[in-house]
Amino acid sequence: MNNLKKIFCAVIVFSTAVLSGCTIKYSFSGASIAPEVKTVSIQQFQNIATLVVPSLSSQLTEALQDRFTRQTRLELVREDGDFSFEGNITNYTSTPIAVTGDEYASMNRLTVTVKVTFVNKIQPEYNFSKQFSAFEDYDSNMLMQEAEPTLLPEIIEQLVEDIFNQAVSNW
Repeated sequence: MNNLKKIFCAVIVFSTAVLSGCTIKYSFSGASIAPEVKTVSIQQFQNIATLVVPSLSSQLTEALQDRFTRQTRLELVREDGDFSFEGNITNYTSTPIAVTGDEYASMNRLTVTVKVTFVNKIQPEYNFSKQFSAFEDYDSNMLMQEAEPTLLPEIIEQLVEDIFNQAVSNW
């Protein structure tokens, strides 16, 4: 029994020594950002969609900037950040998604598509140029202009979430 205690103590000491040399990087935002990355620059997203909502460009840009300043340690700079984002709003559409028996739309879908170019100066293998889309559905009895104040914040939030995750969640 005495030998069993010695072996148990040896295993505990050995495990503690091995594990104390290990470090785990964890972030509540899910971000995995190299320690060398210090700055982020996010250029104004240009709205080149056929249908233009004047405030959408600034709302999307500010929401992405806010996400990085609130959920990372990165400093927001005007240009030439270690992380750099630029892009365009390429599509803004409302389409019918549910049709009633008498062939009238009962639900519509507002979709926003954004093309984003991301440059990671520290780890260029994570660079991307990609399109992101998000949508929300609304009752066809509402005009799109009536639905926008409710739908756009949700669409922007989803776009920012997807862009952020693509850029910093390397797992």
